[in-house]
Amino acid sequence: MPDLLLELFSEEIPARMQAQASKDLERLVVGALSDRGLLFEGAKTFAGPRRLTLTVHGLPAKQPDVSEEKKGPRVGAPEKAIEGFLRSAGVTLEQCETRDDGKGAFYVAVIARKGRETAEVLAETLPECFAKLPWPKSMRFPGSPVRWVRPLHSILCIFDGEVVPFEFAGVKSGNTTRGHRFLSQGVIEVRRFDDYVKKLRDAHVVLDAEERKEIILNAAKQQAFALGLELIEDAGLLEEVAGLAEWPVVLIGHIEDQFMHVPPEILQTSMRTHQKYFSLRAPHDGSPNAHLKLVPAQTGVQLANRFVVVSNMVTADGGREIVAGNERVLRARLSDAKFFWDQDRKTKLVDRVEALKDIVFHAKTGTMLDRVDRVTFVAMVLTELLGTDFEKAKRAARLCKADLTTGVVGEFPELQGVMGRYYALHDREEPEVAEAIRDHYKPMGPSDQVPSAPIAVTIALADKIDSLVTLWRAGEKPTGSKDPFALRRAALGIIRIILENKLRVVLTLPILTAIGAAKPREELAWERRLSDAFSSHALLKGIADDLLTAARRHRDMENEIERGSIDGFSKTDEKAISEVLEFLADRLKVALKEKGTRHDLIDAVFSLGHEDDLVRLVARVEALQLFLASDDGANLLVAYRRAANILKAEEKKDKTVYGGEPDPEALSLPEEKALFVELATAAELVRAEIERERFVDAMGVMSRLRKPVDAFFDKVTVNDKDPALRRNRLLLLSRLRATLHVVADFSKIEG
Repeated sequence: MPDLLLELFSEEIPARMQAQASKDLERLVVGALSDRGLLFEGAKTFAGPRRLTLTVHGLPAKQPDVSEEKKGPRVGAPEKAIEGFLRSAGVTLEQCETRDDGKGAFYVAVIARKGRETAEVLAETLPECFAKLPWPKSMRFPGSPVRWVRPLHSILCIFDGEVVPFEFAGVKSGNTTRGHRFLSQGVIEVRRFDDYVKKLRDAHVVLDAEERKEIILNAAKQQAFALGLELIEDAGLLEEVAGLAEWPVVLIGHIEDQFMHVPPEILQTSMRTHQKYFSLRAPHDGSPNAHLKLVPAQTGVQLANRFVVVSNMVTADGGREIVAGNERVLRARLSDAKFFWDQDRKTKLVDRVEALKDIVFHAKTGTMLDRVDRVTFVAMVLTELLGTDFEKAKRAARLCKADLTTGVVGEFPELQGVMGRYYALHDREEPEVAEAIRDHYKPMGPSDQVPSAPIAVTIALADKIDSLVTLWRAGEKPTGSKDPFALRRAALGIIRIILENKLRVVLTLPILTAIGAAKPREELAWERRLSDAFSSHALLKGIADDLLTAARRHRDMENEIERGSIDGFSKTDEKAISEVLEFLADRLKVALKEKGTRHDLIDAVFSLGHEDDLVRLVARVEALQLFLASDDGANLLVAYRRAANILKAEEKKDKTVYGGEPDPEALSLPEEKALFVELATAAELVRAEIERERFVDAMGVMSRLRKPVDAFFDKVTVNDKDPALRRNRLLLLSRLRATLHVVADFSKIEG
């Protein structure tokens, strides 16, 4: 069967747009062909600096013939209705059939369409697909309504060896393309895909981006190995440089000694961000490299005074001039970075804190200095919960954002926190404080490690809780796919920090603290003065105790807290607490689902309330999941549903809710007496085991209910003719439901 070869050749397409553009091109063209009945065997796209290529294999030579029936008005309908139907169907009344559906006769137009030649369909369809390509940024062509990412030079479109003629953006399709901009000359005529790939390679163009990445990676590793070094691999940078070079040539350059005392993170970020260079390091075995200058990074990895540049050119001198030019450019870049580094160290971090008042965090939540105040307050309260050092946590929280005012972070925002650590160590701050400044942003994503040092954990939690709570109250809640302030990431960060460090934190307290810290000072009866709290451990402890009491009162009350029950907090604040906890529960489901934990079991435990200790919650869920995987658990769940369904039906019929204790004197059959006795002991035992956090043992108590419950349903008729017996047995089922709900809300559990 014939194949289609399509290439759009233009000026340089930004590397970050190439991969998505190739996917969009395939999606649009393949979708259009399928919609027109043109099925095929396979399709593949390629993207490069100057071309997007699509090949579709096994297309038919023409569309299949189709027959379509269109139902019309009834016989005898108004003349205008019949005329409109005939116009829309493109037939005459004599060409229509008359059919009867039992309700009367109506007209049916049978429209037969001959399939068109595939080349004709392509000529009509492809320009429409090109116009729909969703470029992130594009430019308008002079005298044309068409927008494209860069000026389009040629369109190669061949079907079954022949050109498919059409025009787009003033460019006519043909059978020619061009090779490398500098390493080839003249046009290249093409008839087939295999021919196309070979001729491009002869013209110094590697079509496949994956092959270009492999060439770059292998050459960089080999040249680094020859110098006794290792390549610091960077998948994102590799993707980008593969989109910048059609014929990648890997070269090694040198970093001047004067820059080697600059922190390696600055060197690596400057080279990566501005110049697209890869960094090299000493091998993990620590073998000596006497001829190299090495900079120890905070991770213990030694950064070498070499860099990898990927050129798009083959030169007679083996790339020496290219390397020299890149070294000159890098010298200028690193001179700026070195200047910022030297200047920043002249001002202490603590002296930079006040300058944060000039940086707005959010219009509704104040400046970065306000944010630091809140984070400091929440962190100091967390020290009472986590048992971390009060003074070190307070110091780290006050300094954690100070590096935002430095020149290096202004130039490289991705180094915030990392540079704060260097400046803190330079200022002779405690090492734990410096590490916390660096690590309080972690985790930055699902693959990033969480902080584990006590001070870093405290500040990271305080920072993320403040971000989540204050932005939530400011109306920046995530909606659909939109989450401009990364609140989902903050919530997942909180969850991961707590679970991976096994922290026993009552989440309501820090959330309540964050809300309180965001309020004007005079609104809180328990808040003497925040500035006083910063200088007084005893005063802070008193405030924390007040908050802890308030938080516990909030958790323990079943009904909505009335206005004024917690000093300074309104019903709006209470709603925010509940919403944030629900949001964290949703994020917890996402995190646990990836580990194989069932989301419905999280709902079943969380819906009972009084459980905002995530470590405890997860332990309960895991024990429940293990129990339900057993025969006893599965059968007990079936029995629960049977009991719940009976109660639901009878409560609806009787217009009442069955609750309270069954009368033991009214129990007549051995099976119901046995169930009554087992439930009486099981409820108390389950509560006791849960209180001791022995959740597996609690499930063991639950498993003992299986036999008496099975026997009850086998031998006992719940809806007895005797009203007293019926009521007592319904109360017994209600007792069963209540006992199981001590563990979890079984109604939330799916199949």
